[in-house]
Amino acid sequence: MATEPEATHWRPYPDPLSLAAALAADVATALEVALGGQEQAVLVVSGGRTPTRFFHALRGSTLDWSRVVVVPADERWVPEDDPASNIGLIRRELLQGAAARARAVSLTTSAPTPHAGQAEVEQRLLALPGPPAALVLGLGEDGHTASLFPDAPELPAALDSPRLCAAMRPASQPTPRITLTPRLLGQARWRALHIEGAAKRATWQRVQAEPEAVAAMPLRALLAGLHCYWAP
Repeated sequence: MATEPEATHWRPYPDPLSLAAALAADVATALEVALGGQEQAVLVVSGGRTPTRFFHALRGSTLDWSRVVVVPADERWVPEDDPASNIGLIRRELLQGAAARARAVSLTTSAPTPHAGQAEVEQRLLALPGPPAALVLGLGEDGHTASLFPDAPELPAALDSPRLCAAMRPASQPTPRITLTPRLLGQARWRALHIEGAAKRATWQRVQAEPEAVAAMPLRALLAGLHCYWAP
């Protein structure tokens, strides 16, 4: 079984609050560095339950939020007011107070399916002001990250796609999805993985055990330079 090598910047913390504070400080630094050399900076974040403490810590950062563009790493094809919406989560939990001045980019459209809306989302992503200055990914116990699921029939094409997003219909998921592709995610200048609990640590170790088997655990496509933040 693989351990956490230095190349992946393993960063353990004693509890989720400590992790959230440290991750928020490092993301804010990455954004500040980017804003020192360009007009705007792009932040890509994941949804789900795990990021909430991190979002609360980050929204208190003294950034010039009016120059920050926030993009979800993936999205379920649901309305923004649906509890499962990642952009809805970002607006409720991150873009509050001073952080409300940031611009959020949605990955959904009025089209009935992600396949039908993909071209419009691609144009939004092409209009971003540069590659992500910071990226925070999550990890599922099946090895997926964003909506790059091992059981999605579109996965092989998405992994090698020259496009910035891909429509996905994983068999294990009840809702169609759209995801940023490794082409865009891999451009991030600073990237982190945020995981909590013993099960996710065990998954992380499995990810590293066979890094060449990308289709089996798609996070493996994005291991290079990844900072792994973990708490029990």
